[in-house]
Amino acid sequence: MSAPLVLTGGRIVDPSQGMDAIGDLLIVDGRIASVGGRITGPDGARIIDCSGTVVAPGLIDVHVHLREPGREDVETVATGAHSAAAGGFTAVAAMPNTKPVTDNQATVGFVKRQGEAAGFARVYPYGAISVGQMGETLAEFGEMVAAGAVAVSDDGKPVENSHLMRTALEYAQTFGIPVVEHCEVMSLAHGGSMHEGVISARLGLKGIPGEAEEIDVIRCILLAKLTGGHIHLCHLSTKGSVDLVRWGKDQGVNVTAEVCSHHISLTHEAVEGYNTNAKMNPPLRTQRDVEALQQGLKDGTIDLLVTDHAPHHYDEKEREFADAPNGIVGLETALGVNVTWLLEPGILTLSQLVDRMTCLPAKVFHLPGGTLAKGSIGDVTVFDPSREWTVDPARFKSKGRNTPYGGRKLRGQAVRTIVGGRIVYELNG
Repeated sequence: MSAPLVLTGGRIVDPSQGMDAIGDLLIVDGRIASVGGRITGPDGARIIDCSGTVVAPGLIDVHVHLREPGREDVETVATGAHSAAAGGFTAVAAMPNTKPVTDNQATVGFVKRQGEAAGFARVYPYGAISVGQMGETLAEFGEMVAAGAVAVSDDGKPVENSHLMRTALEYAQTFGIPVVEHCEVMSLAHGGSMHEGVISARLGLKGIPGEAEEIDVIRCILLAKLTGGHIHLCHLSTKGSVDLVRWGKDQGVNVTAEVCSHHISLTHEAVEGYNTNAKMNPPLRTQRDVEALQQGLKDGTIDLLVTDHAPHHYDEKEREFADAPNGIVGLETALGVNVTWLLEPGILTLSQLVDRMTCLPAKVFHLPGGTLAKGSIGDVTVFDPSREWTVDPARFKSKGRNTPYGGRKLRGQAVRTIVGGRIVYELNG
């Protein structure tokens, strides 16, 4: 067990307790021992001056792709967890679209053990909804949950069979886990590689209409209403999706939703020049959509901020735009992007930003953390919201370099990441 830690003089922001004040924090034996006011640590404690920084519950990202097993050439659980720690995240949830698919007890257990062995951010595995993500036969939720799965999803492949989705929503209630859907009507999106609009027309690229997402959003909300199950909607990208989720919540449906940092900061204009590092699914949309997503975060319609961290090999992204794979890395840029596009313009308060990045992810996915309450796990993120830095992909801890933010100046960066009372990352450390 690591020595006790005393974090002194930081701005402690913990929305779970309504706390926002300058004070000290003590971690002993991997748990929060005391928070707020002046604290004198026990003998042998390490004292860290956090003046000028924010001390918050450890950031949690419930939507990442760590590629292991199967694509260890582009990312491993260890490199992904290291990347997460460098971005200020103390915990991530790993999607199941690996090779083989994480659709059984053994594979879920493997991902969990790899995360524990890495010793950086905590890694919580997803299990697949269907065997092999084929959308035909329900996977064994109980066995996967017993092995450590915290949710089920066929992310990257929507569950098109509505009967199967209904059954998944009913079955998941037995285990108290959310069913997580990548919302896309494949027949509408087929062959598309960016948002359908004036830019796709000018570039000669087949577009994906927003309705390809929105039709699945309303279907899932209605199925959740029918079953009483918890549906969590991935990476929303359109104004229409926000409006539909707002309607669902007004109806009392157990629906939660997330948005990626890139969808609240970039538009389809980033694709100009056939920039494959701006190719993702769902695609970047219009400024109108960006503003609606930001407003959805502000008013609580959208619950969580995520990254959809998706590393790819350089050669894969160097193909022609239509043939290049979807996805960007995001763990090491998300905090800076969120501060720059949400906190700095005053769209979110600091408390709201912390809430969407740690407290609510823990609550929605029933994870440890998301609070600095006495007795809770000692997962803490210390970050400087005023620190300016330039994104240099060559310095990423992730194996992936595929980011649309390379060379951009951002404001806001993690200074120190603490997991279970142990410092797993220090800036320039």
